[in-house]
Amino acid sequence: MKRTLLASAAFAIATATGGDASAQAVQGLYVGAGAGITWLSQTNASVFPPDSANLSTPSDHFQRKWEVGFAGVLSVGYGLGFGLRGELEGFYRTSEAASGLAFNRGATSGTANTYGLMANILYDIPLGGLAPAVIPYIGAGLGYAWTDWSDVGGRAGTAGIDLDGSDGTWAFQGILGLAVPIASVPGLAVTAEYRYFGTFDNPEISGRVSDAATGAGRGVNVPVATSSHSALLGVRYNYGRSAAPVAAAAVAPAPARTFLVFFDWNRADLTARARQIIGEAAQARSRQQVTRIEVNGHTDTSGSARYNQGLSERRAAAVAAELVRLGVPRGEIVTRGFGQSQLLVATPDNVREPQNRRVEIVLR
Repeated sequence: MKRTLLASAAFAIATATGGDASAQAVQGLYVGAGAGITWLSQTNASVFPPDSANLSTPSDHFQRKWEVGFAGVLSVGYGLGFGLRGELEGFYRTSEAASGLAFNRGATSGTANTYGLMANILYDIPLGGLAPAVIPYIGAGLGYAWTDWSDVGGRAGTAGIDLDGSDGTWAFQGILGLAVPIASVPGLAVTAEYRYFGTFDNPEISGRVSDAATGAGRGVNVPVATSSHSALLGVRYNYGRSAAPVAAAAVAPAPARTFLVFFDWNRADLTARARQIIGEAAQARSRQQVTRIEVNGHTDTSGSARYNQGLSERRAAAVAAELVRLGVPRGEIVTRGFGQSQLLVATPDNVREPQNRRVEIVLR
């Protein structure tokens, strides 16, 4: 179990650099906490030294089983990139004794506590279209743990054993987890984890074997099991995260707006009504986004085409000058004369049509 979990975690981490950096779930500093239940392996061990020392114990074998216990972790870490992150963790696990054996006889008592510090490295696994709704991760850790047994013991006849002590040793763990980001709180995620924990050596808990009838006794050391399975629910907060920017809806360009300024026959000067319409065009330009103002001059068909071309240009220039006087930058204005080539009302040649004697102001 130890070799399989560590090898799987190591393989995932070793190949992590092949992932897509954009799929990384955690970036920068984060903190986490979790709590849940743990199953501590039972201890089956020989009492050392084995000499019964004239005690009435029928065996030097000790066994202890444990109830489902409590596990809690606190961690602080940093997202390193490409889905990788490293963290430091403090943990605590506790279990109460269940029915078991002491000297091959029934006994129930005691508490087993394990606490320590671990350094973990984890990899957030990208899931393509599912991310960031759910993000699985895998990891492994190394550290140091202290095992503390309190009032663990049992009796067989007049003989009894009492274990009450602690010992520390190097530890390891494998982690399989699932994070569900909370969209309404950027950086916050709910986590669910399975952890396998163990130590490289079995710690030895000191105690005493004694005979109530004779008063004889001796000190003993019992190597105890530390491997455990834990299921945890928790929260994790990644600092500095913000909601993904919402793409602004593309603003449709405002439709071009046209104002018509009419002229008397064979004239290019502005009437009072013409100045009023040009003023309305200048005001409209200030109320909407305008990048260009087209001022297009036109004539009717009376007169020669050459003369009408010049007249249309003079009319456009008069309107442009009035726009500038009203505060419109000259650089926004483009003037053109079309003569009699673009009639508003179709007429034969040499017809005086008032609708054709015009300047069109087009706001774009």
